[in-house]
Amino acid sequence: MEPGFNYRHLHYFWVVAQEGGVSRAAARLGVAVQTVSAQLQALERDLGVALLRPAGRGLVLTEAGEAARTLADRIFALGAALPEQVRVAAGSRAVRLAVGVSDGLAKLVVQRLLAPVLAEPGLRLLCSEGPQDRLLAELAQHRLDLVLADRPAPPNPNLRLYGHALGRSAVAWYGPPALAEAARSGFPQSLGTLPVLLPSAHSALRPALEQWFERHGLHPQVAGEFDDGALMKAFGATGLGLFPGPVVVEPAMLARYAVQRVGDCDGVEEQFWAIGTERKVQHPLVRRLLDAAPGG
Repeated sequence: MEPGFNYRHLHYFWVVAQEGGVSRAAARLGVAVQTVSAQLQALERDLGVALLRPAGRGLVLTEAGEAARTLADRIFALGAALPEQVRVAAGSRAVRLAVGVSDGLAKLVVQRLLAPVLAEPGLRLLCSEGPQDRLLAELAQHRLDLVLADRPAPPNPNLRLYGHALGRSAVAWYGPPALAEAARSGFPQSLGTLPVLLPSAHSALRPALEQWFERHGLHPQVAGEFDDGALMKAFGATGLGLFPGPVVVEPAMLARYAVQRVGDCDGVEEQFWAIGTERKVQHPLVRRLLDAAPGG
């Protein structure tokens, strides 16, 4: 029996529900506002109920719209999984895992977090790095299976995202041998007279570092700010400045960048999160990552 609606109409409604307005949905879909409005009207006509109602300058879901949106989430999640499932059914050994990596998260930490799945036979790992807000938009469109970040997803009534804590790490200060030796004398006050490198204001770690400086009465000489933690460490290794790093990956960091530990950044921790679109995770590799986390 043919369904009583058009799946294209449903997709347009689903995007409008996520974006909270026809104009934003049209911009995301790359079509005219009139096209989106026509698709919505056609879907409501086919279903015989109103799915959206005006609220201020935007739209909100009716009770029927909430039910339709919940089902649409499942439908398009299944649609995104269809290619992989078909390949598996056809005997392909390829297992795809698309991961978004927030640019504020240390890359050595990312390697550690993904370690439980890296030995999967036929794994095809797709990593995309960028600002968390862009990655979350791609996650909501089911272009990614999960996002690894240094903070949970911010509240958004138009996006149903779920954060899963993967762990945390103490933070310490590091630098190349000569700079580290100079910094150990009178640490932590020495950080007020030596150059330091910091993550940019977009990082979840930055406010905690600024509070740490304030607690110790320090006014650091900031020689550089970086969105990318790996880039910050690379420049720190050249002697540009001392930099903070997660203790959990210290052995790998010391070996890769030939730096030394100066001292603890007491009271400062870095957190690691996996963000997904499902409360009950279905992707087997994502489930394995969560189970491997402390308390998973």
